[in-house]
Amino acid sequence: MDNEDYDIETLAVRAGISRSQFNEHSEALYLTSSFVFNNAAEAEARFRGDQPGNIYARFTNPTVTMFEQRLAALEGAERCVATASGMSAILATVMGLLSAGDHIIASRSIFGSTVQLFNNIIGRFGVETTFVSPTDIGEWQAALRPNTKLFFVESPSNPLTEVSDISALAALAQQSGARLAVDNCFCSPALQRPLALDADIVIHSATKYLDGQGRVLGGAVLGNHQLLEGVYGFLRTAGPTLSAFNAWIFLKGLETLKLRMDAHSASALMLAQWLEAHPQVERVYYPGLPSHPQHELAMRQQRTGGGIVAFEVRGGKDAAWRVVDSTRMISITANLGDAKTTITHPSTTTHSRLTAEQRASAGIRDGLLRVAVGLESIRDIQNDLARGLDAL
Repeated sequence: MDNEDYDIETLAVRAGISRSQFNEHSEALYLTSSFVFNNAAEAEARFRGDQPGNIYARFTNPTVTMFEQRLAALEGAERCVATASGMSAILATVMGLLSAGDHIIASRSIFGSTVQLFNNIIGRFGVETTFVSPTDIGEWQAALRPNTKLFFVESPSNPLTEVSDISALAALAQQSGARLAVDNCFCSPALQRPLALDADIVIHSATKYLDGQGRVLGGAVLGNHQLLEGVYGFLRTAGPTLSAFNAWIFLKGLETLKLRMDAHSASALMLAQWLEAHPQVERVYYPGLPSHPQHELAMRQQRTGGGIVAFEVRGGKDAAWRVVDSTRMISITANLGDAKTTITHPSTTTHSRLTAEQRASAGIRDGLLRVAVGLESIRDIQNDLARGLDAL
């Protein structure tokens, strides 16, 4: 199908379908480790890249290809490379595009494991990272070096939902000869398309909203064909591969992506408004609220405020833990993007491996809680949180 002619709801259901000789309606699940060639010449042509087709499931599988093509259509990308997890997508991006001696500028407001990856793993191979404010373009400008090759940002950020000016960062990266990579996990292409804002690369933890039901792990890197060739080369050799089964699950998840994101966003806005009025809540972080520092920017870049709400309670860690432990319905887990609402205490979970100084710099205070709003009744979500908040 011609992807240019259809809206996102249709692309999420129809894009990327490739039927076998059986002409199945639902996308086929190809569970095989390798593929058979008709003759020696065909095998040589496949391995040389002269003939398209499947070779070995570490880097070619029809089900994975369907997922890649569908997600590329949703993001408006020329190409997608699927990976085993969101973290392996970031690893593949860095390993595929950078070399020893290169420099990364990254937002300091990113997932704790991403900070660890840049500092403790990538840093061992001679790639240095400077962390700056996600919202102060002047800090990005000041951090530039002649060897800066990659800008990396989450927008909205995890967990404070800070919103970066993607177009401004893209312009600065282009002027300096660097590439801008945007982690679009919190929004998904249903709410935000960074490539349309001139970003070079989009990264996903497909584990989150692209699946939407907390079933499987996966990741993806998207961009133009030439840029993604290095990422694909790393995947083909090193093998952080998305399984065919997980790709099939993601194909099913994408079918309901926009419906889910609209529902998550509507409930999250109502929850954020309710929390903002609660006397035991010091501050609420949600891009859909007029009180959010980047509210106007968020409403230009995103369709809605998204499904993540962070808030600080009075009383620090003890009070925050009391709210968490008082819940009866909400799941206490660090995952997000699920049909089920989840709650976590970032300073002791997702960002616990950061130093106290790093957490303070990123604004991760002890009273901070992050709620990923699910698809339950908003009344029931509020009542579950009220049990702990009202008792503080």
